[in-house]
Amino acid sequence: MTRDEAVIVGLRALSYLAGDEAALQRFIALTGIDGGSLGRGAEDPAVLAGVLDFFLGNEKQLLEMCAAAELAADLPAKARRQLPGATYQE
Repeated sequence: MTRDEAVIVGLRALSYLAGDEAALQRFIALTGIDGGSLGRGAEDPAVLAGVLDFFLGNEKQLLEMCAAAELAADLPAKARRQLPGATYQE
């Protein structure tokens, strides 16, 4: 997976997050990021990495997001490895 493909996966996850009020509120509570910063974060690969980390930390929510965003369940983990802060790269 390329970095550009990883960004697209992150954007799809962010889009899902923005449309799921319960998940969004949990994300905000966990990260402290406000809605405006999150919206601007669409241009920041580090923010997208954080969104993917959020979903990767909860399998049920990850699978729900993948189904809604029409992503294979393994793509968020692959994408995460291409974004800032990854401890493992392919």
